[in-house]
Amino acid sequence: EVHVVESGGGLVQAGGSLRLSCAVSGFQISDYAIAWFRQVPGKERKVFSSISTFDNSTYYADSVKGRFTISRDNAKNTVYLQMNSLKPEDTAVYFCAATRGDRIQTTDMEYWGKGTLVTVSS
Repeated sequence: EVHVVESGGGLVQAGGSLRLSCAVSGFQISDYAIAWFRQVPGKERKVFSSISTFDNSTYYADSVKGRFTISRDNAKNTVYLQMNSLKPEDTAVYFCAATRGDRIQTTDMEYWGKGTLVTVSS
């Protein structure tokens, strides 16, 4: 049985940091590209960071580039997202998702977590 569980969300002041974890069981993350999405109520869920299987190449949306860092620990079967210099506009529910494919879009992901809420106060 597959489980994808995000943790580490919470309330933080602007300028602060959080580290999200995405713990996986039921498959090996080394075989999957892992992506982080986020969603604000009333808006679509969007990918903003991902890490590939082949060479651990990473992707960051412009909105988080230079502030967020994605990494994976295959031994722990966990993906991390270090978020620094947080802004109020980073407030969202953060989701972790996995795919064996090359495309990282909402409809391409095979497994999803239930999300963790990040709230950044001004």
